[in-house]
Amino acid sequence: MVLGSVEIVDSSFSFGLLQLVGHGRKTNDNCGVVRSYYGCVHVESHDIIASDGKNHKGEVFVRKVVFSCDKPSCPVCYKFGWAGREAHKIEVRLAEAGKRFGLVEHIVASVPVRDYGLSYEVLRVKAVKTLFSCGVVGGVLIFHGFRYNDAYEAMLKHVPMGWYWSPHFHVLGFIFGGYSRCRHCKGGNCYACDGFEGRVYRCYRDNGYIISVKDERKTVGGTAWYQLNHATIKKGVERFHVATWFGVCSYRRLKVTVERKKLICPICERDLEKLRYNGNRFVMDENLSSGKRKFFAKAVDECGIPLWVVDAGVKRVW
Repeated sequence: MVLGSVEIVDSSFSFGLLQLVGHGRKTNDNCGVVRSYYGCVHVESHDIIASDGKNHKGEVFVRKVVFSCDKPSCPVCYKFGWAGREAHKIEVRLAEAGKRFGLVEHIVASVPVRDYGLSYEVLRVKAVKTLFSCGVVGGVLIFHGFRYNDAYEAMLKHVPMGWYWSPHFHVLGFIFGGYSRCRHCKGGNCYACDGFEGRVYRCYRDNGYIISVKDERKTVGGTAWYQLNHATIKKGVERFHVATWFGVCSYRRLKVTVERKKLICPICERDLEKLRYNGNRFVMDENLSSGKRKFFAKAVDECGIPLWVVDAGVKRVW
């Protein structure tokens, strides 16, 4: 549906063959099913103020391990399965590249309206060419086909709330010479400047692409994970690559071995161990039935019996 210059996506969150992640079909009945629990029972090390601002004295840390098909289209697995693993890979590769090319910047390349009808493949080529001309030497591209109108924006634009077609690329990458000069600039004539923003202005004049640098991010992995949650995939393509690499970070130019992310306790940083719940099956911890993936729980019950124990491979028979 077209309203003015805004094309609202249909109920399947699609625009042609392109679709918002997490809006396909559930792969199988096991998606999201809890397979096991891992955690840290070393409560003696938890009597400190943690990063969440709380003291977890007498509590164990528990992490649910759920089955994931790792498909970006799956409405159950896309966010905490597929996106989490992809974000870890991105973080590791960029950390290695950062040793040579400096600080990772979060950049957005917005497509001009006249190019909205082009295919994803053509848009990617044009975006990479524009980024190179602005001095972005490499990084990872995450394609977003849609933007979202919240209630306030919808009121201002006189359009319905919801997702609408507005293709752009989120980039985590490196700028030649860095961005600190422009970030701390007190103003001036950017058109005549040879800094990054000067190159951006000239690129916009030539091809209409808007390149912008976002505020400094807290973590690379967290930024990648969030952007992957709103990325766009191509329907009907079995292994569509949402995150693609270019320039100095391409697979041909940067060789990095990505190891599986270790599961550690957020307080004492010990490796997590496989646990089993040892409490009363009729009065179970409320966190077990909740949607929480990670939580802190009481270590012992009223009688001093451990509620969570390290699983030595012996199955509990109720």
